[in-house]
Amino acid sequence: MRPDHADICVLGIETSCDETAAAVVVAQPGRPPRICSNVVLSQIAEHAAFGGVVPEIAARAHVEGLDGVIEAALAQAETRLSDVDAIAVTAGPGLIGGLLVGLMTAKALAAAASKPLIAINHLEGHALSARLMAPVAFPYLMLLVSGGHTQIVLVKGPGSYERWASTIDDALGEAFDKTAKLLGLPYPGGPSVERVAASGDPGRFDLPRPLKGEARPDFSFSGLKTAVRQAAGAIAPLSQQDVADIAASFQRAIVETLEDRVARSLLRFRADFADAAAPVLVVAGGVAANRAIRTALERLCGDHGFGFLAPPAELCTDNAAMIAWAGIERLRAGLLAQEDPMTQAPRSRWPLDMSAAPLIGAGKRGAKA
Repeated sequence: MRPDHADICVLGIETSCDETAAAVVVAQPGRPPRICSNVVLSQIAEHAAFGGVVPEIAARAHVEGLDGVIEAALAQAETRLSDVDAIAVTAGPGLIGGLLVGLMTAKALAAAASKPLIAINHLEGHALSARLMAPVAFPYLMLLVSGGHTQIVLVKGPGSYERWASTIDDALGEAFDKTAKLLGLPYPGGPSVERVAASGDPGRFDLPRPLKGEARPDFSFSGLKTAVRQAAGAIAPLSQQDVADIAASFQRAIVETLEDRVARSLLRFRADFADAAAPVLVVAGGVAANRAIRTALERLCGDHGFGFLAPPAELCTDNAAMIAWAGIERLRAGLLAQEDPMTQAPRSRWPLDMSAAPLIGAGKRGAKA
């Protein structure tokens, strides 16, 4: 176990999807963690024509860009590879080609510089990212909402997680992307839907709130996505105002669904941890950048006596600072892998809660990964 009174400097590498990223994070005793650099090379332009991420294109872009991104991260941090204490890299879950690029690069750097290699679960990076911004005490709840994942997880500490809820079909980010594509909005869908929804009438279309009122805490978004398609088809061709109204109605349905679903886990946390003086809900993942969702969940937390924490947008989307920080958390907790990290293979699926039963349906990425 690395003591809390020791300085730790970690280089993080992230290539799980369509962001090529590297960062240097330093933890010093008695001070907040310091993000010395956080370089992200986006692939949005490469994938925009396809309306989504193409794995082969993503892997090729990682190969072409990763060396330069790592060099830039070290240069911005005014740090040499020989100065870092360890290298943390995303080993899963994600697109296998991208993971392979990042993992093999990290192994080469670790071997060349004689540094420890820490294989990080991408979801653990999201789960612990809030502690980069504030000294959040364990345990706390995390709502993870991204293109491939929708989960509520009890975060008990590094390496210790309990999944309380997940999607039974589509992930929330996927619902945003497919709704945007249906409405002819540009990729990525989440920001596009949020932007046009600002000028729409959220009460024009009566869209469903999936699972609202049910005792089970899980999520479902496929029915809402189908309802959007039916609403758009009924009034086609769509005017700009029609698109804005559908987007606004969709976003309101999402917000109200999340309020209902998340509230159940807040009540459970209160029951299970009655002595928690300052319970906290952390929201992470790309969809957590949506301002309407943030505002609604912050209000919900206030109603239930919870603190609310959402990292800034640059730490909600895929980034390497959260991977470096997860490496620091694991170093401090003495959680380096028992097996030789140089034999670590990339994992397209990697659950935070290994004991959680997988769910059936398109949302299996949110259940298993």
